[in-house]
Amino acid sequence: MMNTERLTNGLTAMGVPFDQQAVERFAAFHAILDEYNARMDLTAVLDEDERIDRHDLDSVAPLAQGLLAPDARVIDVGTGAGFPGMPLLILRPDLKLTFLDALQKRIAFLNDALARLGLSAQTLHARAEDAARMEAHRERYDAAVSRAVASSAVLEELTLPFVRTGGVAIAWKGPGVQDELTAARRAAFVLGGTVRGVVSAPVPGRDDWQHVLLLTDKTGKTPKAYPRKAGTPNKKPLA
Repeated sequence: MMNTERLTNGLTAMGVPFDQQAVERFAAFHAILDEYNARMDLTAVLDEDERIDRHDLDSVAPLAQGLLAPDARVIDVGTGAGFPGMPLLILRPDLKLTFLDALQKRIAFLNDALARLGLSAQTLHARAEDAARMEAHRERYDAAVSRAVASSAVLEELTLPFVRTGGVAIAWKGPGVQDELTAARRAAFVLGGTVRGVVSAPVPGRDDWQHVLLLTDKTGKTPKAYPRKAGTPNKKPLA
């Protein structure tokens, strides 16, 4: 059973608006996640309180920072079990959200969850490197978000090609991101972006671990050569 008080207290502390329908949708999403997780590997976080902290509250950090405008078009790159996209959509149904993942079983899970939650979003089964070359998705988004585990330079190549000029790429990173900033800036420059900087993204009451958000502004068009073919960004980061 979801600890809704922990969720609502956390959202309140973060200054993120919510209503009762959102709380009910969070609880329902957790139940659907448990249902699917019993037969496929979606998340290793099984404790409800940990899931609220590590998945739900962590995912909505951009809302606490005011980074997503009303009706913004957003793509969740490498969404996995729907984080950060699903918590963002639950709290902001106005967002025009696309969930992107390379595994069809995750996309099937998300399609079912969206239908059962009464939420509208697009899902896309593809590698990020391939999807970013599709006309319908290349440089079409106000924001690209990603909690994928990769170096900052790699994430720049996997996200910036989706973002329109004037938009932003948002990557969740650990405190060690400071060691990656030089490489991230070089990669962003090649891809038509400029690293704005890092903002803190704390979860209320959790001092044992912290995420930060790496923000990269899209300041020009991404050259046609990028992203490189699937797998190359991870094997040979730009920087």
